[in-house]
Amino acid sequence: MASGSATEYVTHHLEHLTVGEGFWTVHIDTLAVSWILGLIFLGIFYAVARKASVEAPSGIQTVVEACVEFVDKQVSESFHGPKDFVAPLGLTIFVWVLFWNLMDLIPVDLFPELLKLVGIEYVRILPSADMNATFGLSLTVLALIIIYSIKGKGGKGFGKELFCHPFGSHPLLWPANLMLNIVEMIAKPVSLGMRLFGNLYAAEIIFILIALLPIWAQWIPGVALAIFHILVIPLQAFIFMVLTIVYLSLAYEEH
Repeated sequence: MASGSATEYVTHHLEHLTVGEGFWTVHIDTLAVSWILGLIFLGIFYAVARKASVEAPSGIQTVVEACVEFVDKQVSESFHGPKDFVAPLGLTIFVWVLFWNLMDLIPVDLFPELLKLVGIEYVRILPSADMNATFGLSLTVLALIIIYSIKGKGGKGFGKELFCHPFGSHPLLWPANLMLNIVEMIAKPVSLGMRLFGNLYAAEIIFILIALLPIWAQWIPGVALAIFHILVIPLQAFIFMVLTIVYLSLAYEEH
């Protein structure tokens, strides 16, 4: 493949289906895929909950129960406050991000070629490789960190922590304390979003580059990367979930 056509191929596969311009650009493909995967997640868990059986659990029920028990264990070990919201939150984050990441195993040309038949020129089906999606999710975590800080410490305690930690409560140290705490608070969602985005975006690029090879040469690197990626996909979902729980626990507890 010529360098020009190769460049066009890669660029084409990295273009989103969008509406709007500039700051108000909306990635329709990311939103649509995220909503569809979220509905699939809710549908599966709802169907399993309705038909759950103690005597003869189905295979899908066993998988769902394993996920629930796994997340509940992580929450119990990491979060020491009330778990009525944090446990469902952890389960939602883990499964939803896992579903996001699984889209990376679909051949890169499948959906673009299918949707081209109905006139859709650009589409990306991997929400984890869209910084808007990963940062949107991590900004939600930032909002929850602030909410749980106020919930656990009260407004006065939260303000005291911002201005008096870690250097001390002397008024001259308040600006340094505030600046450091703001940087720390912002760094948490930034690291969450960048970690997930970076790993999945890199994998997407590699899969696209492999697709540039002749058909007969794609199998060995493609299968090898897919096998390795099967480990990365749940790992990134697990890391995002665990760090969210840990951040909420640190926000809720007194220091």
